[in-house]
Amino acid sequence: MRGRRHPVYVGPPDAASAALANPGGGPTLRDEQSLTAPDADACRADAPSAGRVADLAHAALIGELETWPKPGLVSPVDSGSHDDMDAETLRRSAAAIRPFFAELVAAGARAAEMAELRAIGLKAETAMMRATGGVNAHRGAIFSLGLICAVAGAKGEGHGVGRAGAEALAEAVGHLWGPAISRAPVSAVSHGGRAARRFGVGGASAEAASGFPTIRAIGLPALRFGRSCAPGDPEAARVHCFFALLAVVDDTNLLHRGGADGLVGARAAAATFLDAGGIAAPAWRERAAAIHRSFVAARLSPGGCADLLAATLLLDALASAP
Repeated sequence: MRGRRHPVYVGPPDAASAALANPGGGPTLRDEQSLTAPDADACRADAPSAGRVADLAHAALIGELETWPKPGLVSPVDSGSHDDMDAETLRRSAAAIRPFFAELVAAGARAAEMAELRAIGLKAETAMMRATGGVNAHRGAIFSLGLICAVAGAKGEGHGVGRAGAEALAEAVGHLWGPAISRAPVSAVSHGGRAARRFGVGGASAEAASGFPTIRAIGLPALRFGRSCAPGDPEAARVHCFFALLAVVDDTNLLHRGGADGLVGARAAAATFLDAGGIAAPAWRERAAAIHRSFVAARLSPGGCADLLAATLLLDALASAP
């Protein structure tokens, strides 16, 4: 169900390259596994670098949260299509999982296998649930951003890797852990897992296992295009990136809430926004806000796209960090 590319957000050809915490939401072990924040030894000698990458991951989550209009999703403006969380819920969650991103960087630096990364992700999920009172605020982000943190550790990145480096880091996730991710069964009990099974889509696991191809081909070029259209307005660039992702992603959250018709309608709304010029067009905020209101009315929430936006922001930040 992939959508066509839109010239307005794909960007120049040279810009695009042609289960930590169980993103499907299966058993989390949060009742069985003790929660301990990473100690000083966990990050060993590369603690400053691990801490810096964790800071960037946390900033990416906050950047995603503070993006508006972002149809159907939580922001400081409103709670979108959600009755169980608001912006403060997501802030508490992001703060709670921040230390585990540093632990994942250190794990990647010592060439950890997927089983070890998953165990750290489960601890992060436990912290999230405790901070939010049992609300799943960032399970998918723990998975995607956690893998990016791990690959940053594995590749020794975090101090500016250049424009090509963002795509290379994303692709390296697939090289290092793709087979292990692909072998993990799709959850038969979670909303996202059931949607993936029912509609035959890959979801977050398939995206990560393949080295985040949608981020490489769509997310990063769209973010860069948005910045070129609205210099000095980073929120506008994030909005453009989000709509570009929404136009093409088989979001299992949308499938769960709205079925195939909901997904098709959501992607069509995003494509219409982009075809009209995206954030380069006059009155773009009003048009984006109208789409947001329509999603809320239909109770649609593209949470998978939100996770991909945050992952895009992290990869971009790793590539440009001093």
